[in-house]
Amino acid sequence: MSALASSLPKSDDIIDSNVEGSDDDDEDVPSTPVDGAEEAPKKKKKKKKKKKKKKSATEPSQKYEGLNLGGFTDYYLKYGQTSPPTVPISQLFEAGSFPEGEIQEYTQPFNSHRFTSEECKASDSVHSEYYDLVRQASECHRQVRSYAQSLIKPGIKLIDLCTQLENKNRELVQEKGLERGVGFPTGCSINHVAAHYTPNNGDSTVLNYGDVCKIDFGTQIDGRIIDCAFTVAFDPQFEELLKAVQDATDAGIRNTGVDVRLCDVGASVEEVMESYECTIEGTTYPVKCIRNLNGHSIGQYQIHAGQSVPIVDNGDQTKMLENQMYAIETFGSTGRGHVIEFGECSHYMKNFDAPHVPLRLNSAKKLLGHINKTFGTLAFCRRWLERDDGGSFTTNGLQGKQTKYIGALKNLCDAGIVQAYPPLVDIEGCYTAQYEHTILLRPNCREVVSRGDDY
Repeated sequence: MSALASSLPKSDDIIDSNVEGSDDDDEDVPSTPVDGAEEAPKKKKKKKKKKKKKKSATEPSQKYEGLNLGGFTDYYLKYGQTSPPTVPISQLFEAGSFPEGEIQEYTQPFNSHRFTSEECKASDSVHSEYYDLVRQASECHRQVRSYAQSLIKPGIKLIDLCTQLENKNRELVQEKGLERGVGFPTGCSINHVAAHYTPNNGDSTVLNYGDVCKIDFGTQIDGRIIDCAFTVAFDPQFEELLKAVQDATDAGIRNTGVDVRLCDVGASVEEVMESYECTIEGTTYPVKCIRNLNGHSIGQYQIHAGQSVPIVDNGDQTKMLENQMYAIETFGSTGRGHVIEFGECSHYMKNFDAPHVPLRLNSAKKLLGHINKTFGTLAFCRRWLERDDGGSFTTNGLQGKQTKYIGALKNLCDAGIVQAYPPLVDIEGCYTAQYEHTILLRPNCREVVSRGDDY
């Protein structure tokens, strides 16, 4: 896909070089005629053509064409970013000044004191460097997804979309192996496929006008992963489905807080989500929560850090933790509201607590060594293994490409060292949607670190 068109008008649109005329808009007074001569004809009034207003090079102008996203796809121009974005995020801001996310006060009565508490403010200030790191990764995510939104149109191949998005992510975050880079493979699950689908090489799937596609990707710096997702749709009949899930996500976020029970967050999501219905091709469907998909806590180099944040009231009395990052992630469906694993696998991840198992296959040992140095415990996909750099140019140069690795990968999965994550699907013919934000439960407030003008 081509890059964004420049927002500056062409020079011949700004001024007509053939325009002549006086600065005075009044008619010219005719000269006194010479005796015996005919009176000179009056000169016609000529008005100056007004110049068109020249648009500022830093004024955002490109709007997203799909449903349920606001803002501009080139919003980052206000920070001095190029269009399309090419300047690394670290060069746009000084350390300590990366844009803050959306700040929300805790609404629970037992947390109401936190916003003004001097003790909580003092505790908050101790973690300023950590917060700034998270905000840097978040701003990278915002700029990358805005760039991606300028590409997402019916007819684009999903593998091309994912490749361009991931390359831009590496560029803006200044990929440096495990130190900073892509947080996990780009999900682009379509229609009844809810999650964990990204194209393997050779997959020629195209995004169509009538598709509902979930875009889910991550950015990480020092293992601090920003996990954020939105849904793409162009056909207006899907608007209520998308709105249900987006509103439910926002409701879930508003009801999080330090010491809040996880089941209470799930109950708030369920109440909003299932108050909606949508009409598709003349049939009205209730919007259902996908009950066996959840949000989750996020740890350093650990995308699922132990706590699951439900999207229904499942009775889990576990309490949310101070200074913990969470992905508030909700899924809605016009189907049965329950997913199973089905289809060719593309996502894999080394288990955070992988056992030390003797491996007999030399190919498995070699692949595990590559995974350890290139991805660690971050998720990866087959496309990355097959890149010339094997997933990280900084780590492997152009000598990282893995070949004939499928058997070795299966051996690592069978040994419990690597976990496979096949696509998660609801019933065929239904439609699913997803929205997700990463939040940080600071001592004195809730910060929605991945919030943007788009959603």
